[in-house]
Amino acid sequence: MEFTRPRGTRDFLFEEMRQRKQAEGTLRKIFESYGYQEIKTPLFEELKLFTTKSGEEIVDQLYNFKDKSDRELTLRPEITAPVARLYLNELEKTAVKPIKLYYYGSCFRYERPQKGRFRQFWQFGCELIGAKTPQGEAEVIALCSDAINSLGITTADVNINHLGIIRGLFKHFEISDETQREIMVVIDKGDKDLLIESLSGDEPVIENDELNQILLKLIDLVGDKGIIPEVEDLIGPYDEPKEALEELKELISLLDAFKVENYTLNLGVARGLDYYTGIVFEIYVPELGAQKQICGGGSYSLVKVFGGHEVESTGFALGFDRLMNAVEELTEKEKLPSHLDIYVAPISKDMQTKAFEITQELRKNSIKADVDLNGKKFKKLMNYADKIKVPKMAIVGANDLAEGKITIKDMVSGEQELVDLDNIVSFIKGE
Repeated sequence: MEFTRPRGTRDFLFEEMRQRKQAEGTLRKIFESYGYQEIKTPLFEELKLFTTKSGEEIVDQLYNFKDKSDRELTLRPEITAPVARLYLNELEKTAVKPIKLYYYGSCFRYERPQKGRFRQFWQFGCELIGAKTPQGEAEVIALCSDAINSLGITTADVNINHLGIIRGLFKHFEISDETQREIMVVIDKGDKDLLIESLSGDEPVIENDELNQILLKLIDLVGDKGIIPEVEDLIGPYDEPKEALEELKELISLLDAFKVENYTLNLGVARGLDYYTGIVFEIYVPELGAQKQICGGGSYSLVKVFGGHEVESTGFALGFDRLMNAVEELTEKEKLPSHLDIYVAPISKDMQTKAFEITQELRKNSIKADVDLNGKKFKKLMNYADKIKVPKMAIVGANDLAEGKITIKDMVSGEQELVDLDNIVSFIKGE
């Protein structure tokens, strides 16, 4: 009988796990330097949490099931909705705002596996709840940019839009919520031909040529703040989108204050979900090709969708797996140090017990130590220590022990030094 891993999942071996843990640790430091604290939510939630957020059609993408009490549950497909649920359950009435929280965890979607897209994947993200905008939005974008840069990814481009501009136009032309939703989904796909067909085909979704022409011109505007006058010209005759444009202009000035330089204004970024209300952004790494998007985020009112009080919220989720692809693609592979600080090798079998005692003492002092457990000959132990690239080796022999010492060998230089048993910890730590 042969067992294989489920389709769309992966096994991570030692080296890859160490690289992922190193990246995870780097991101944690950046998030915490901005004052964010970590939370965890369950791997599975009630199904209605996600259908309320994204509609019944999302069920086809979920690993949903009934438990033994006939409750409809699902493995989480993302973590934003669970965070909103956690806020309502635990924080809404008691926490001091703004609340800064971050998360890291696996998610599950029943999708066709392809390069950069798996059925089990990891997200690293944050939520800023109860901060004024656009100040809060500027800081969140700065955090996201710093986090990506900290991994050595220097070509990432933050694409920013304000959905209030398009929604303001919809309001002026009295477009129904259902039609708005349909158009926003098409814009979010980034397929210009499909949008043209939707707006200008035989059966246009919006039967208003004036609005259709504005939308087609608007989503083509991509560049630095020099495109703002073009946006002003397009929306000039309409009052409803002007407040949103002013907020976008204020955000741009704040990004300069937060030292964010790698951003592009892109009026075609839509994040096609109803609960996004203001600033939205996506981050692309061009070298990743079709899977270039590594992050999505923006301001939203999801808590209100779940029945809570209106609260300003901004957040984003980094696709951790694509981040790791970008690290591999764009940075020199860093030679990771050995997973050990020292390897303890008894010269003979009768030295084994003492070697175990020394190893345990090292471990109790937070030194990563390993010891022979198979009774190998000393020559084989030397070869093993060399193969695992351990920086130091402790050689436990009877003559040295009689003097209360052991030999510490530097595996890089080959130099050896007799060290008192009482001073081993200090010696290895370089104190």
